Amino acid sequence: MARSIKQTLASLCAVLLLFIPFVAAGGGHGSGFDYKRALHSSLLYFEAQRSGHLPYNQRVKWRGHSGLADGLQQGVDLVGGYYDAGDNVKFGLPMAFTVTMLSWSAIEFGGEIAAAGEWRHVLEAIKWGTDYFVKAHAEPDVLWAEVGDGDTDHYCWQRPEDMTTSRQAYKVDRENPGSDLVGETAAAMAAASIVFRRSNPRYSHLLLRHAEQLFEFGDKYRGKYDASVSEAWRYYASVSGYGDEMLWAALWLHRATGKAEYLDYAVVMADEFGGTTWAISEFSWDVKYAGLQILAAKLLLEGKHRPEHGPTLEQYKSKAEHYLCACLGKNGAAGNVNRTAGGMLYVRQWNNMQYVTNAAFLLTAYSSYLAGAGAAESPPILRCPDGPVGADELRALARAQADYVLGANPARVSYMVGYGQRFPRRVHHRAASIVSHRADGRFVGCVQGYDHWFRRPGSNPNVVVGAIVGGPDHRDRFSDRRSNYMQTEACTYNTAPMVGVFAHLHSSEMGAAEERR
Repeated sequence: MARSIKQTLASLCAVLLLFIPFVAAGGGHGSGFDYKRALHSSLLYFEAQRSGHLPYNQRVKWRGHSGLADGLQQGVDLVGGYYDAGDNVKFGLPMAFTVTMLSWSAIEFGGEIAAAGEWRHVLEAIKWGTDYFVKAHAEPDVLWAEVGDGDTDHYCWQRPEDMTTSRQAYKVDRENPGSDLVGETAAAMAAASIVFRRSNPRYSHLLLRHAEQLFEFGDKYRGKYDASVSEAWRYYASVSGYGDEMLWAALWLHRATGKAEYLDYAVVMADEFGGTTWAISEFSWDVKYAGLQILAAKLLLEGKHRPEHGPTLEQYKSKAEHYLCACLGKNGAAGNVNRTAGGMLYVRQWNNMQYVTNAAFLLTAYSSYLAGAGAAESPPILRCPDGPVGADELRALARAQADYVLGANPARVSYMVGYGQRFPRRVHHRAASIVSHRADGRFVGCVQGYDHWFRRPGSNPNVVVGAIVGGPDHRDRFSDRRSNYMQTEACTYNTAPMVGVFAHLHSSEMGAAEERR
């Protein structure tokens, strides 16, 4: 979980971290990494995070049905969706960002995902989220923002199948606006509508209609969602405000519909909402500027804009380049993303892996945009203060970050659970850390979970395959302890961007192997 009352205990995790021995020697460093397997694992993870009535083809068998009465108190069906991390709350903002990133992966790298045999699974992962958003958007100017209460949830340690904590639901509406949440959900549904356009045009149209309604709602009734839903503030506070989400939504709607009005909005509101003024060196569930700036830069690279939009799109592109150059360490003396001695991009202590995986995706996507633009004999380059950069260098950094996640790091540990032989065994995850409901259906009480399962020193009984944990600190140190939630808790938005990255890396390796034959 990104921000929570657990931060008050953060100092306990700031002590010197010691490595806990892992079970066996690690995974495939001599022969490279199996990106196809990593892709397969990443999509399994979303099945482990499902809330609601699980389908017959559920592959993660240690999970069961949960949250089947969600929304009942409020007279609305809110069954389904995803748990964000190792808890049992459904937070709308990170869930929507997760679906946006899964959809972006499918849009940019769909052919490569399909070639790896995972297209059906990525569609299922996206649809599990969008089906929930359709329910949550019960009226044009109403969006249900959260199910469950973080405070009561953190008091208990229970499987989602046994939840006794509050399932109170919270919404934003005209009187209590939430443009950031509404904008991100609009972006998710617009991006997903592109994914389903060919395979399920009717569903695609439904998603687009919801996206357009949500965008209108978010723009007309402006405000931060965490001011309207105070229960979300301590866990997923919208520090960046709502300007980035509204620009992000406008650009996704323009891509999904081709309507000029959405690009006009992104141009007219560029300065007021910070799209052309904020030079950012992170991209996350909260701060969308780098992502939307890259979307705008894509339009410029492809020439898909009216001449009068050119100057503003150039400003967007300049800020996109700032982010990419910051990741590369080529922004001059200041404004670069820090790196650990082991080569990991480092933004901050809590769940740093989210910044690593999101950076890997943006680097990969932009490298593809550069490679696909212009003449083959004179491909466009990224102009950094410390010198020009080509698509290959962007791709190389993305691969280095992906490899670090999978085990090319000083600890020789895969921070993707279930990949290789050395990976975190004590993930901070309620469902994974307690014997599965299928194996032992006896009820696990609120405090009983802490006494019998949270505090036990052994490995989790269930392996939450594909989860990417928070990862090591600024010195590449990692402690595999269930109580070390800053490092061992995994989140859906850590793994989502890697779906596209792993698919692209697998495809590149296959292509290279063909050339060598």
